[in-house]
Amino acid sequence: MSRPLFTLIALAVATPALAQDFTAENRLSVAPTSGDAFEVIEAQGAGARELWCAAGDYARDQLNAANSARLYVVAPRGDSQTAPGRKAVAFALTPQGATPRTAVVLGFSTYNAGSNLSVAHAVSLCGGMLGRDEM
Repeated sequence: MSRPLFTLIALAVATPALAQDFTAENRLSVAPTSGDAFEVIEAQGAGARELWCAAGDYARDQLNAANSARLYVVAPRGDSQTAPGRKAVAFALTPQGATPRTAVVLGFSTYNAGSNLSVAHAVSLCGGMLGRDEM
């Protein structure tokens, strides 16, 4: 197979996967995994607030989730399944086997499976971030 043809085929195969990624309003990448589950890929300096913000933005804009829908951490911070060599948090609109945690202090955590917030609460965490108005 000629090199240009191979390159064209490789791009055609890779493009749909790349097109599925979403960039949240705070510039974190979000990648769907299955059903209503997705990963928010960490960026340097991103904390729980930024991760929840990106999850809420994705749930609202891509999954058309209601403000009252719950977002759950289904896999806490760890190795990404969609971005090799990166860290991520997996979220979903259903607990997917994780035991929902109701304690307020755990709701904001990205280190505990089952931590959860409403979509509206997660999106509200986007407010006041430095540089957000310039996006």
